[in-house]
Amino acid sequence: MVSINKTSSKPYYEQLMLSIKKDILQGILVAGDKLPSVRELARELMMNPNTISKAYKLLENEQVLITVKGKGTFVKKFNPTQRDDYRIGLLKGKLKDLIIEAGHLQVTQDEMVEWVKESEQMLEGYTE
Repeated sequence: MVSINKTSSKPYYEQLMLSIKKDILQGILVAGDKLPSVRELARELMMNPNTISKAYKLLENEQVLITVKGKGTFVKKFNPTQRDDYRIGLLKGKLKDLIIEAGHLQVTQDEMVEWVKESEQMLEGYTE
Protein backbone atom coordinates (compact mmCIF):
# COMPACT_ATOMS: atom_id res chain seq x y z
CA MET A 1 0.00 0.00 0.00
CA VAL A 2 1.55 3.29 1.09
CA SER A 3 5.23 3.88 0.41
CA ILE A 4 7.54 6.64 1.60
CA ASN A 5 11.06 7.32 0.36
CA LYS A 6 12.89 8.69 3.38
CA THR A 7 15.81 9.86 1.22
CA SER A 8 13.61 11.96 -1.08
CA SER A 9 13.66 15.74 -0.86
CA LYS A 10 9.85 15.74 -1.18
CA PRO A 11 8.12 16.23 2.20
CA TYR A 12 6.75 13.04 3.76
CA TYR A 13 3.17 14.31 3.88
CA GLU A 14 3.27 15.02 0.11
CA GLN A 15 4.69 11.57 -0.58
CA LEU A 16 1.95 10.03 1.53
CA MET A 17 -0.75 12.00 -0.29
CA LEU A 18 0.58 10.97 -3.71
CA SER A 19 0.94 7.36 -2.61
CA ILE A 20 -2.70 7.22 -1.45
CA LYS A 21 -3.90 8.86 -4.68
CA LYS A 22 -1.82 6.40 -6.72
CA ASP A 23 -3.32 3.46 -4.82
CA ILE A 24 -6.80 4.81 -5.60
CA LEU A 25 -6.00 5.27 -9.29
CA GLN A 26 -4.62 1.73 -9.49
CA GLY A 27 -7.67 0.27 -7.73
CA ILE A 28 -5.69 -0.87 -4.70
CA LEU A 29 -7.91 1.41 -2.63
CA VAL A 30 -11.56 1.87 -3.58
CA ALA A 31 -14.41 4.00 -2.31
CA GLY A 32 -15.40 2.95 1.17
CA ASP A 33 -12.07 1.35 2.06
CA LYS A 34 -10.95 2.19 5.58
CA LEU A 35 -7.45 3.58 5.97
CA PRO A 36 -5.27 2.82 8.97
CA SER A 37 -5.67 5.23 11.86
CA VAL A 38 -3.14 8.04 12.14
CA ARG A 39 -1.37 6.25 14.98
CA GLU A 40 -1.37 2.87 13.21
CA LEU A 41 0.08 4.30 10.01
CA ALA A 42 2.62 6.41 11.91
CA ARG A 43 3.79 3.30 13.75
CA GLU A 44 3.89 1.25 10.53
CA LEU A 45 5.89 3.89 8.63
CA MET A 46 7.90 4.95 11.69
CA MET A 47 6.82 8.56 11.23
CA ASN A 48 5.47 11.36 13.36
CA PRO A 49 1.66 11.07 13.72
CA ASN A 50 1.37 14.80 12.92
CA THR A 51 2.73 14.10 9.43
CA ILE A 52 0.10 11.43 8.81
CA SER A 53 -2.61 13.67 10.22
CA LYS A 54 -1.56 16.54 7.94
CA ALA A 55 -1.70 14.31 4.85
CA TYR A 56 -5.12 12.93 5.83
CA LYS A 57 -6.50 16.44 6.47
CA LEU A 58 -5.22 17.75 3.14
CA LEU A 59 -6.71 14.75 1.34
CA GLU A 60 -10.03 15.45 3.09
CA ASN A 61 -9.84 19.06 1.86
CA GLU A 62 -9.29 17.70 -1.65
CA GLN A 63 -12.36 15.44 -1.28
CA VAL A 64 -10.24 12.27 -1.60
CA LEU A 65 -10.85 11.01 1.94
CA ILE A 66 -13.61 11.38 4.49
CA THR A 67 -13.32 10.97 8.25
CA VAL A 68 -16.29 9.76 10.27
CA LYS A 69 -15.96 10.49 13.98
CA GLY A 70 -15.58 7.32 15.98
CA LYS A 71 -15.36 5.14 12.85
CA GLY A 72 -12.19 6.17 10.99
CA THR A 73 -10.94 7.58 7.72
CA PHE A 74 -12.26 6.20 4.43
CA VAL A 75 -11.71 6.63 0.71
CA LYS A 76 -14.44 8.93 -0.52
CA LYS A 77 -16.59 8.01 -3.50
CA PHE A 78 -15.14 9.59 -6.62
CA ASN A 79 -17.46 11.66 -8.80
CA PRO A 80 -15.96 11.58 -12.32
CA THR A 81 -18.20 14.41 -13.52
CA GLN A 82 -17.06 16.82 -10.80
CA ARG A 83 -13.84 18.72 -11.55
CA ASP A 84 -11.89 20.93 -9.21
CA ASP A 85 -11.01 23.91 -11.40
CA TYR A 86 -8.87 25.53 -8.71
CA ARG A 87 -6.65 22.45 -8.29
CA ILE A 88 -6.55 21.94 -12.06
CA GLY A 89 -5.21 25.50 -12.35
CA LEU A 90 -2.51 24.71 -9.78
CA LEU A 91 -1.59 21.58 -11.72
CA LYS A 92 -1.30 23.60 -14.94
CA GLY A 93 1.06 25.98 -13.14
CA LYS A 94 3.26 23.07 -12.06
CA LEU A 95 3.27 21.77 -15.62
CA LYS A 96 4.36 25.18 -16.90
CA ASP A 97 7.25 25.15 -14.42
CA LEU A 98 8.26 21.68 -15.61
CA ILE A 99 8.18 22.81 -19.23
CA ILE A 100 10.44 25.75 -18.42
CA GLU A 101 12.88 23.44 -16.60
CA ALA A 102 12.76 20.96 -19.49
CA GLY A 103 13.54 23.75 -21.94
CA HIS A 104 16.61 24.76 -19.95
CA LEU A 105 17.74 21.12 -19.99
CA GLN A 106 17.06 20.86 -23.75
CA VAL A 107 14.43 18.16 -23.25
CA THR A 108 12.19 17.92 -26.31
CA GLN A 109 8.41 17.90 -26.35
CA ASP A 110 8.52 14.38 -27.82
CA GLU A 111 10.63 13.20 -24.86
CA MET A 112 8.16 14.72 -22.41
CA VAL A 113 5.21 13.09 -24.18
CA GLU A 114 7.05 9.76 -23.99
CA TRP A 115 7.62 10.29 -20.26
CA VAL A 116 3.91 10.91 -19.75
CA LYS A 117 3.07 7.71 -21.62
CA GLU A 118 5.61 5.74 -19.57
CA SER A 119 4.16 7.13 -16.35
CA GLU A 120 0.64 6.18 -17.40
CA GLN A 121 1.84 2.66 -18.16
CA MET A 122 3.46 2.43 -14.73
CA LEU A 123 0.07 3.29 -13.23
CA GLU A 124 -1.39 0.40 -15.25
CA GLY A 125 -3.22 2.58 -17.77
CA TYR A 126 -5.68 4.18 -15.36
CA THR A 127 -6.35 6.95 -17.89
CA GLU A 128 -7.52 4.69 -20.68
